[in-house]
Amino acid sequence: MEVERYENGVPSWVDLGSPDLAKAKKFYGSLFGWNTPEGPAEAGGYSVADIGGKTVAGLGPKMDPNMDSVDDTLAKVSASGGTVLAPAMDVMEAGRMAIIADPVGAVIGLWQPNQHSGAQLVNEPGTLSWNELITTDLEKSKTFYKAVFGWDAEDQGPPGGPPAYTEWKISGRSIGGMMLKNDMMPAEMPPNWGVYFAVPDTDAAVEKIKKLGGSVLLPPTDIEPGRFAVVMDDQGAPFNVITMKS
Repeated sequence: MEVERYENGVPSWVDLGSPDLAKAKKFYGSLFGWNTPEGPAEAGGYSVADIGGKTVAGLGPKMDPNMDSVDDTLAKVSASGGTVLAPAMDVMEAGRMAIIADPVGAVIGLWQPNQHSGAQLVNEPGTLSWNELITTDLEKSKTFYKAVFGWDAEDQGPPGGPPAYTEWKISGRSIGGMMLKNDMMPAEMPPNWGVYFAVPDTDAAVEKIKKLGGSVLLPPTDIEPGRFAVVMDDQGAPFNVITMKS
């Protein structure tokens, strides 16, 4: 699906800060078919990946978060118990960004578009298809993201206990999910935002990831929307792959 613009508060982009940029380009190019040309010198090594000329994600070196300035959204973050990790900065003519942590510690980026509106291609093989928060406090997370982004939270599962899953919604449209960290997850894993990439065959993608030097955290598993797996690339960055039911 091609996208020209995103509503305010809708997740629009995913990128990776890598200790070895060339290695990351090779891994994701081989896995997803990303074409990642060298970015401009003034971008400090940051490169935009595309499929068929449509932007899908970014790859760059790890960032130094020591920057200046704030904006209205960052004021909401601070007022709602979040933490500003990288205050707002202009990214040439592309837009304006900042990095924050929610009150539970999960890190997420803010993006105010100028020339770069976000991913131009989503929900197709090799592209971003879902964003998901794993938290240790559902109610605190609901309060924060409602205050900062205006997200509504729709719980799924039987009443009377923790929801099986929560969907984030804007104007009734699902734009992401949330689940409570459980005992099956590593104790040392902090609250975090995870990304899902669409693939035509989850099992085949997992085998390819292993051949490329990546690893599997959760093997292919069937869930209501389709079949997914939790994996890591060859430098230890985790992500998810999913094949949706037709």
